Amino acid sequence: MNASDYWQITQAALATVTLSLASIGMGMPLGLAMALVSWGRVPLLTPLVRGYVSVIRSCPTVTLTLLVFFGSSQAGLNLDAMVAAIVALTLSTAAFNCEIWRSHLNEFPRDQYDAALAFGMRPAQRSLRIVLPQVVRHSIPALVSEMTLQIKATPAVAVIGIVEITRAALRVGSATYQPLPPFLYALALYSVVVFAFVQLQRMAERRIARSPA
Repeated sequence: MNASDYWQITQAALATVTLSLASIGMGMPLGLAMALVSWGRVPLLTPLVRGYVSVIRSCPTVTLTLLVFFGSSQAGLNLDAMVAAIVALTLSTAAFNCEIWRSHLNEFPRDQYDAALAFGMRPAQRSLRIVLPQVVRHSIPALVSEMTLQIKATPAVAVIGIVEITRAALRVGSATYQPLPPFLYALALYSVVVFAFVQLQRMAERRIARSPA
């Protein structure tokens, strides 16, 4: 491998980071919204959320990516490959985030919620000031674990032509007939990206630990 090969794989890391950050940034609040719907047992919407989560969690990321890309073209949307990849990854991580949020919401002591009701707090106030701060505190480790899994799921979007770290490493390995060096370098890049997310988790946990409960 020469400098150009390393640079090619490094550039592909930008696509991996972009896909990861975009899908995580949209999937986390979407998952929280669905979890609140399920936790609140909203009529009509709760069965839809549960059905969505069950279907998406059972669907491989590769299959979901192809479905979004080709399904959108059949519907006349003609999404760009990058946009389709972000949509597919967002739909996927939102379902898993929903289960993380929902599990911690179910563990939340309802007596605190009822006590806030006794003080005349509105539902939105109870959720924002009583429920969510505690749920977020306990959800961070599981959410970051899902983020790292999301990063490692990005190679699935290569099926629609996105050149991310793994696809770039495969191309370099095929061109140089030396597959080991590019994949070792790809592993190093993935490690750096995941390490950055873990450090953010630790920073968030330290900040929350210093804040009042």
